Amino acid sequence: MADVQDFTALQGTQPVHHAVSSSDSLKNKADRDYEMRHNALAAIDNAKFGWFHVKACMVAGVGFFTDSYDIFAINLCSLIMGYVYYADAAGDAANTTPTKIDMWVKGATQLGCIIGQFGFGYLADRLGRKRIYGVELIIIIVCTLGGSFAGMTARGLSVYWVLFIWRFILGIGIGGDYPVSAIITSEFATTKNRGAMIAAVFAMQGFGIVAAAIVAIVVLACFKGAVDGDQLMLDYVWRIIMGLGAVPGLVALYFRLTIPETPRYTLDVEKNTQRAAADVHKTLGHKVADESVERVCVADKPTWTEFYHHFKHWRNLRVLVGTTVTWFALDVAFYGINLNSSIILQAIGFAGKGSPYKVLLKTAAGNIILNLLGTMPGYWVTVFTIDKLGRRTIQFIGFTVLLILFCILGFGYHKILDKSVAGFVVLFTLAQFFQNFGPNTTTFIIPAEAFPTRFRSTCHGISAACGKVGAVVAQLGFFQLKDRGGKNAFIPQLIQIFALFMLVGLVFTWFVPETKGKSLEELSEGENARE
Repeated sequence: MADVQDFTALQGTQPVHHAVSSSDSLKNKADRDYEMRHNALAAIDNAKFGWFHVKACMVAGVGFFTDSYDIFAINLCSLIMGYVYYADAAGDAANTTPTKIDMWVKGATQLGCIIGQFGFGYLADRLGRKRIYGVELIIIIVCTLGGSFAGMTARGLSVYWVLFIWRFILGIGIGGDYPVSAIITSEFATTKNRGAMIAAVFAMQGFGIVAAAIVAIVVLACFKGAVDGDQLMLDYVWRIIMGLGAVPGLVALYFRLTIPETPRYTLDVEKNTQRAAADVHKTLGHKVADESVERVCVADKPTWTEFYHHFKHWRNLRVLVGTTVTWFALDVAFYGINLNSSIILQAIGFAGKGSPYKVLLKTAAGNIILNLLGTMPGYWVTVFTIDKLGRRTIQFIGFTVLLILFCILGFGYHKILDKSVAGFVVLFTLAQFFQNFGPNTTTFIIPAEAFPTRFRSTCHGISAACGKVGAVVAQLGFFQLKDRGGKNAFIPQLIQIFALFMLVGLVFTWFVPETKGKSLEELSEGENARE
């Protein structure tokens, strides 16, 4: 009887023994995973700046070089197309692309960008950064080449509307490049140099603008004799200028398609600590775990329900409101102020009448000068100071100075032009400088840092899309107001409106956090907790 009791007691204790062992095993695994995650993130945040970081900046930066080349090239190409397709127009309409057609061809890219930024931003969180990185570049390459071969249909669509379609789809690709490149750079960057790395990627836009103008000058020079003999030969010129924009994208495509998934996404969404450790070892040379141990991982993809529960809290929502409104306010003025570029070019003697070759050559050269005076220095001053001054500080400085400059230019527009053209050029150049040493760069950087890994790309895409809505308002809305009361008569009032938007941006900058010197995990405030 005692034996039976002892046997029964032993049976009763065995399940308890196994439960304890199982619990201990799970706890040990959780501890190992936590330690591996901590070591992997520490390796990324504290790594020395090396070749992989340079490569990541170059691979992402080439996309922005291509983006800005394509966006700027259409300004020159539309001007050239006027000499081809409206050569026989009467009076002042001769050799000029009609205003509304010009507006829609240029605005098509911005409309496409809105879709691309939101769509690719979401997909990069849902599917992973690596799985879609390169897709946006393929779209850019195909549509750049397609646009360069645009022609009229037998019935219905003119060359401009065919070009509109190509450039709308091109805009989807360009828009997709914004969140994905920014997030990949941010998640691979060291804490110390993260701001400079993201800023350097964005600063490649300046080189793209200059490259488009240089290519235009070279192609025009090659066709000088032909164009002087027959201006319709310019049909080759705009197509070559546009088509060459695909070259840098082709160079970078392989590297984008082969870049590893960011360890942060692998850790926090795919829940694969082993693969994240292996990727850190492969890219940075830091061994943070035994990579030979196989583990079964179940990915935990972000959902819109989870997104809602995270952002229903004001402390989280206020950051998203801050990044979206500041980017929108900035882009209204950033794209709107370009309405003034033709006046500046005339003031410095780089626009006017003459043969098609001379007019186009001067326009391209003048844009290089304006870019080198204000835009390029602004980008690179930001690169070298952002990790010292801070993102929020630079954004405050930029919006404040722009508010003052736009008030001066708007309310004193005609007086300044009448008394000192040189003074007007200086003020305009300063505005370009402080746009880039200011909110044009920081509104791109902050959303790449301030949100949890699970929503980081989606939030960057939403912020960028709101910015492009501002660009559409400027290009399709304000563009039609500038000639109210006469040619360029309403520009002073538009600049005053831009000053108001700078004030809005300044106020909403209080909503965004300072991200300097903090890890992405510190900024996301316990991103893995379910709220």
